Amino acid sequence: MPIMTDDIQDKLLELLVDEGLLARADLDESLGEAKKQSQPILSVLSSKRLLDDELLAHGIAQVSGVPYINLANSIIDQEVLGLLSSEVAERFMAVPLAEVNNRLAVAMLDANNVQAVDYLSSRIQRPLKVFMASESGIRHVLDQYKTDLSSVNVAAEASQHEAQQENSDIKTIVQDSPISRALSTILEYAVKSRASDVHIEPLEKSLKIRCRIDGVLRELMQLPKSIEPALVSRIKILSELKIDEHRVPQDGQFAVQVGNKEVDLRIAISPVVWGEQVVIRLLDKTGSSFDLEEMGYAGRALRAIRKGVKRPNGMVLTSGPTGSGKSTSLYALIKEIKNDSINIVTLEDPVEYKMDGVNQIQVNSEVGLTFASGLRSILRQDPDVVMVGEMRDAETANLGVQAALTGHLVFSTLHTNSAAGVLPRLLDMKIEPFLIASTVNTIIGQRLVRRVATKRDAYWSSPIETQNILTTVGHLLPKTKAEVAQVSADLGYKDLPLAGQNAYTLVKGRDTPLTPHGYSGRAGLYEVMDVSDTIQALITRQATSSEIQKQAVAEGMITMRQDGYLKALQGITTLEEVNRVTSDTA
Repeated sequence: MPIMTDDIQDKLLELLVDEGLLARADLDESLGEAKKQSQPILSVLSSKRLLDDELLAHGIAQVSGVPYINLANSIIDQEVLGLLSSEVAERFMAVPLAEVNNRLAVAMLDANNVQAVDYLSSRIQRPLKVFMASESGIRHVLDQYKTDLSSVNVAAEASQHEAQQENSDIKTIVQDSPISRALSTILEYAVKSRASDVHIEPLEKSLKIRCRIDGVLRELMQLPKSIEPALVSRIKILSELKIDEHRVPQDGQFAVQVGNKEVDLRIAISPVVWGEQVVIRLLDKTGSSFDLEEMGYAGRALRAIRKGVKRPNGMVLTSGPTGSGKSTSLYALIKEIKNDSINIVTLEDPVEYKMDGVNQIQVNSEVGLTFASGLRSILRQDPDVVMVGEMRDAETANLGVQAALTGHLVFSTLHTNSAAGVLPRLLDMKIEPFLIASTVNTIIGQRLVRRVATKRDAYWSSPIETQNILTTVGHLLPKTKAEVAQVSADLGYKDLPLAGQNAYTLVKGRDTPLTPHGYSGRAGLYEVMDVSDTIQALITRQATSSEIQKQAVAEGMITMRQDGYLKALQGITTLEEVNRVTSDTA
């Protein structure tokens, strides 16, 4: 928060009241609290959410006579950002915006700090035009500083040189700072790019580095083959794995600090033909609110889930491929029901997010703590709700079913293509059909799609797109204007278009450095199956997954593809993206 004189602060508060942005009663009450707690009045107003930082910055700028700029959606050219290093920019909370008539426009959190302005001017060696911006706006620009991956190549060359020297060994190379810097730079770039995974893949003559960003793998660079042993060994040391073991897969973890974020890393190392492949999964602890609506659950799906978790016993299962957000859904379900009157125990591998009020157990197969043995132990701890991170084998599945039969609510995940595919999968694990029918309450199938960026363009759907929309969700859309409110509320979306239109409004994002291909972030597509009496009968007679799917749709289930098309009509994603991730579920 900017430092300001009492005079400016008083003027600011009066301005906010005069403009109707702050009620006089709220101000008087907050002034009393600030005096009682010996806190600045603006901190009290912010903590009570009576002021947001954008409004506060605008007000301070107006009473100070400094021009204000809103940076919430600004994208700054990398050449301009290069005029001020990211370290200096973060220290002074000041970011360059553009060059105008040999002056550099700079946005600052504390634009009234004359000493800071003079220092930045001498550092950049040109006069400044200073604007005031909010902290969130400045951090939005700070996030645009690209990590310089050229330093990775420099480090690689240095390590390659040492590796070629006589008598050099792995330990010497591993402890060399260039390799440490190279790994840190790669991880920093991945965090700033919102990557979920980093892949380090050995080829015959090089080492390929790729990042998975918004669900799509992108190649960053290829490094010399000779640095592979040093880089992999460095990762093994940080993960406390065996450096000299190259024959069997190893799993580990460690954490890194990037800016003001602490990011947990999960490491999986496997021997492949040309060396050892490393996959690093990044878990940003600040990245999810675990709120069902924010994750994309809506309408019938949301109602079915809430019905399933309110039952005192039975199983709620999530399904989908790796990286589809199954574990995040389980955490959201736990958050939905968590309170002091129930005992929730989880068994996870690994514990991805730590939750207050939940007893979380980390699987450790090396000491015999597997999902199966851990589940036996959990059932002796008087739980009301049990979460099993994954049902990997028949023993764990059987124990989960027994827990559901004996009065527990069980949450777990399975790797299948759709919600209906869970039931044959349980049969394949040798679970009796009548046990599946009597224990499974709700099944969630899910995928993740890329969100359309905020900078976007609207367009009318082509004849082919219109036909696809009508074929997929035409029967769900309202037929008349009188039905719009009712149907939209039922499906959980706002102002759905009519079914008989010749074209529909769709959106596509603008391709920028911050939003490649016009996407930024991800949203979930869901299908939620409530196991009704009819579906129980189908399970008991071992019906196929397609028969079960057909019955669930007849009972009102919205499929993942249909959910995706509805989200595309809402401007959340695109039809191309929905088709890409649901092609195997149609």
